[in-house]
Amino acid sequence: MKLTDLIKGLEIEKYSGDLDIEISKIVYDSRKAVNDCVFVAIEGYKTDGHNYVSQAISNGAKAVILQKDINISENVVKILVKDTRCSLARISSNFYKNPSKKLELIGITGTNGKTTTTYLIKSIMEKAGKNVGVIGTIGNVINGKVVKAKNTTPESLDLQEFFSLMVEENIESCVMEVSSHSLELKRVEYCDFNVGIFTNLTPEHLDFHKDLQSYMAAKVKLFYKTRDYNIINIDDEYGRKIKDIIQKLETPILTYGIESKADITAHNIEFYASGVKFNLITPSGSIDIRLNIPGKFSVYNALAAASCGIAYNIKLEDIKKGLEAVKGVDGRFEVVPTNTDFSVIIDYAHTPDGFKKVLSTIDQFAKGRKIIVFGCGGDRDKVKRPKMGEIASHYCDICIITNDNPRTENPIEIINDILKGIKNEECEYVVIEDRREAIRYALEIARKDDVILLAGKGHETYQIIGNEVLPFDEKKIVLELLGE
Repeated sequence: MKLTDLIKGLEIEKYSGDLDIEISKIVYDSRKAVNDCVFVAIEGYKTDGHNYVSQAISNGAKAVILQKDINISENVVKILVKDTRCSLARISSNFYKNPSKKLELIGITGTNGKTTTTYLIKSIMEKAGKNVGVIGTIGNVINGKVVKAKNTTPESLDLQEFFSLMVEENIESCVMEVSSHSLELKRVEYCDFNVGIFTNLTPEHLDFHKDLQSYMAAKVKLFYKTRDYNIINIDDEYGRKIKDIIQKLETPILTYGIESKADITAHNIEFYASGVKFNLITPSGSIDIRLNIPGKFSVYNALAAASCGIAYNIKLEDIKKGLEAVKGVDGRFEVVPTNTDFSVIIDYAHTPDGFKKVLSTIDQFAKGRKIIVFGCGGDRDKVKRPKMGEIASHYCDICIITNDNPRTENPIEIINDILKGIKNEECEYVVIEDRREAIRYALEIARKDDVILLAGKGHETYQIIGNEVLPFDEKKIVLELLGE
C-alpha cells in the first residue's frame, strides 16, 4: 500500500521525506521490522518505542511515525503526530481496508462476566444462522480455530488483522471483549461497533485507572463508538450512571436487570447445582430458559446475551436454543470431572466482586465444607488483596493461600497482603506458596460433599513467576494429583 493511502485521516504535525513510497507492513515492535515497513513508536509503561527507532530502521523500516521529534536517517520518511497510539489504530484500519465496517461488531465491557456473555451471544447468533467470530480473554476464534490471546483486547494492529481474517473467512458477526485498558490505550479506535454491552463495574485495575471514576470513564468510551444499540445492566450502580451519561446520544438504549425495572428481565428464578431456571421477559414476549451454568451472575450474563439477541430481532426460540446450548466456558465455574465424592471447581474469579459471586453461588448447593485455593497477581492492584482475603474467609471453611501469577513481585509480600484481610476466626487458613502443593493439600483434606474452589487462574494454562512463563494447567494438575 502507498504510504499516502496508509496515512489518510492522520493528524500530521509535520513530516519529511517522500510519502509516495510503497509500504509492505506496519510494526510497533522494532524486532519485527522488515524491508519497506513503517514503524510506529509507542510510548509504553515499561519501554518507549522511540528508543528503538534506529533498530527498526536498520531492520528495514522505510518510514517511522513518532510523537517525539528525534533525529533519524535522512533516507527514511519521518512523520510526527500528536498521539502514536491513535495513529497506529488509524493506519491499521486503513491497511486492512476498514474490516470492522464489514462485520456486525458487538463489544462487551465490564469488570466481570465478559467472557461468558461473549460465548452466550455467539451461541444465540449461531442458532439464528450467523457465522460468528470471537475476540477475548480465552482466545480469538475464527471458524472454530482458536488463537491464544496475549491481551483481553489485542493491540489495534493485531485487532484489525483479526477483523480482516474474519472477513476473509466469511464471518458475519464478531463478538469481542473490550477491556478498560483497550479503551484507554486506544486499541479500539476506528472500530465500527454496532452494539455495546455493559455488564457491571467493581474495583479492579485501580493501579492503572487510579480510582473508580476514572475506571468508569474508560468503560463509557465504548458507548460513544456504537451505532445500533447500547445495552446496560440497570441493576448495577455504575450501569445507571452510564445510562444517564449516554442518554443524550442518538444510539438507542436497551436495559436488562432482575431487581430494577428493565426492558429485558428474569422472573421465577430457580437455582440448582447444575444450573438455573427462569422466565425470560422481553419486549418480544417471554420464554422459559434452563441455563446449564449455575448462579445469579449467570442469569445476568444470560440477560445481557438475550438483550443482544433482541437488538438483532432474533426469535425468542433461537435465543432460548442459544442460551441452553452452552454447557459452560473454560475456567468459568468449570466443574472438574474427578470421579470423587467431593467437587472441584475452577473459576477465573480474581476480584472481590468475582469472589462474592462465585462463593455465594457455591453456598446455594454446598452440603459439606467450602475450601478455597487462591492468591493474587503480582505487579497489579494491591488494594484488593486484603479484601479478597476477607471475602474468602467470610464464605469459606478453609482458605489455602498460595501463588497466583506473582510476576516480579515477592510472593510472600503478596500473601501477607491477603492475610491482613482474614478476620473470620472460624475460618481455618494455611499458607502454601507452591500452588501445585496447595492444590495437593486441598485434595488430601477433602471429605465427602466438600467443594474445592481453585480461584484466579481459570482458563490460564501457565503461571508467571519472575519473568518466566511456566506451564500450569490446573485441570490437568488436579487429575494428575488424584491419579497419584
